Amino acid sequence: MIYELRRYTLHPGRRDTLIELFEREFVESQEAAGIGLAGLFRDLDAPDIFCWMRKFPDMEARRVALATFYGGPVWKAHREAANATMIDSDDVLLLRPVASSAAADGGDSPAHPQGPSGRPGTANDPFPAATPPPAGAVALPRSLYLATVHHVAGDAAGFPAFFAERVAPVLAGAGAAPVACFETEHSPNTFPALPVRTGEDVFVWLARFEREEDLEKAREALEEEVSLLEGRVAGPPQRFRLAPTARSTVR
Repeated sequence: MIYELRRYTLHPGRRDTLIELFEREFVESQEAAGIGLAGLFRDLDAPDIFCWMRKFPDMEARRVALATFYGGPVWKAHREAANATMIDSDDVLLLRPVASSAAADGGDSPAHPQGPSGRPGTANDPFPAATPPPAGAVALPRSLYLATVHHVAGDAAGFPAFFAERVAPVLAGAGAAPVACFETEHSPNTFPALPVRTGEDVFVWLARFEREEDLEKAREALEEEVSLLEGRVAGPPQRFRLAPTARSTVR
């Protein structure tokens, strides 16, 4: 499974405009092209950032799906309106899931507590397919996600196992169990019309919280995570507090 983590920098005050357009026009049309939408988010600490994730079975499927969508009538009809909201759309991490999450290890999958199959996520897909809320939905989930991006230094291949064995249990003990973990996918970009970041090794994990207060209770464990990873990462982590939008399937 291939994931993209996309962070768009928008013109001031235009985020809700893009989200409204996206949820009206680009949900079903991307799914019809073979693109899985794995989460749409407002960044709670950056009012002009729209963050979202999408997924594909493999890199060739990604090429076909993106060519179908961006060459299709829906994107062509609305691309000018979408692009008019954006300053930058090239902050894109190409990722693959790793089995370092509670979902991948066979636990419950809080992102999809009642998913289509009733089964938790797997290492191949920590966010299984789910039907989004209907077009026109406005109710926002109360949950929030913390996304953490580490720039790995040294042994990138061994990092997921170290994280699973030494770090994830500390986080889980504080109520911040990772629900999905990813590492860089280094395959060549099969759709070069859309750039992705290259030349770096990252490890990304997400945790879900019912309330902001639950995230605050986990702050000490997040500080311990930094200590445990000293020497294995290049600098402090990037952390993003993310609120799912009304039609996000990750809730």
